Amino acid sequence: MRRPVLKMLALALIGTAVSAHAQEYPTRPITMVVPFAAGGPTDTVGRMIAQSMSTRLKQQVIIENTAGAGGTIAAAKVARAAPDGYTLFLHHIGQSTAPSLYRKLPYNVYDSFEPIGLVTDVPMTLIARKDFPAKDFKEALAYIKANKDKISLANAGVGSASHLCGMLFMNAIDTDLTTVPYKGTAPAMNDLLGGQVDLLCDQTTNTSAYIKSDKVKVYGLTTKTRLPQLPGVPTLNEAGLPGFEVAVWHGLYAPKGTPKPVIDKLSSALQYALADASVKQRFGDLGTEPVAQNRATPEALRSYLKSEVDKWAPIIKKAGVYAD
Repeated sequence: MRRPVLKMLALALIGTAVSAHAQEYPTRPITMVVPFAAGGPTDTVGRMIAQSMSTRLKQQVIIENTAGAGGTIAAAKVARAAPDGYTLFLHHIGQSTAPSLYRKLPYNVYDSFEPIGLVTDVPMTLIARKDFPAKDFKEALAYIKANKDKISLANAGVGSASHLCGMLFMNAIDTDLTTVPYKGTAPAMNDLLGGQVDLLCDQTTNTSAYIKSDKVKVYGLTTKTRLPQLPGVPTLNEAGLPGFEVAVWHGLYAPKGTPKPVIDKLSSALQYALADASVKQRFGDLGTEPVAQNRATPEALRSYLKSEVDKWAPIIKKAGVYAD
C-alpha cells in the first residue's frame, strides 16, 4: 500500500507546486517572440498588444524579433523553450501554411504549442501599378486572363501573406501568372510603384497609405464587408469574385506543456488588451480591428488553426510550391 500512497502524495505535491506557480505567475518579464523583422505588420501587432498585456500582467512583455524561413526559425525556438509562460509566440497565417509549404519542420503546429487566443484579422487588398490598363476589377480580370503570360504578380517571399493571397487569387480565377518573389514587402512594393511588376495582393497595413495617396490602383478587398478606412474600395466578392475571402489572422501561443492556469492568465491578459480603447484605435488606423472576445481564447485558436491548415493544404499542393 505504501507505493500507491507515495505516488498519490507526489502527484498532490506536483499539483500544489503548479497551482502555486500559476498564482504567483508572472514574477519576471515575459518574452513575446515575433518571427519577422521589426517594423513589419506582425511586429506592429505584437507591440500593440504587448504594452496592454504588460499592464494586466504587471510584468513587462518584451518583443524579440527572430526572423527567417517564413517564421519557422522562431517557431522552432519557441517549441524548444521552457513551458513556464515566460516565452510566447505571435505568428500569423503562416502557422497554418507551414506544414504544407515545408517538407520537414522541426516542430508540429498542433503538438508543439499551447494556443492562447486569436488576436486580429488583417484584411488584404488586390492592387496594381498605377498605369495598369483596367479601371475596375471586371476589366482587370478580363485583361489578366487575356494576357496571363505577360502579367507579373509580386509577393514578399515564399510563405509570406502576399504569396498566399496570390496563390488563392490564381486558384480562384483558374489562371496561372508569373510570380515574382522578393525578400520582403518593401522591395515588392517599390517595384510595383516603379512599374516593374503588375500586381500585388497584400495586407492593408502595407497598402492603405498608397491607396489613400492614389499611388496604386486598387481592385478590391479580401474581406466580406468594406472597411470604414477605405469606404470607396469594394470587396472582391461584390466586384465579381464570389466567395473570395482571405485575411492575415494572428494567433498567440506558448510552448506545449505550459500549465493551464498560466494559459488562462495569458488569455485573460490578451482579452484585456484587445478590449483596450487605445489598442482598438491603433488597430483601426492600420485598417484592421481586434477579434471578438470569444475568439481570443485557446479553444477558438485551436479550432481555427486546424480549419486553416485544412484550407491551405490543397491550394499549396496544387500550386506545387515548397520551401526547404
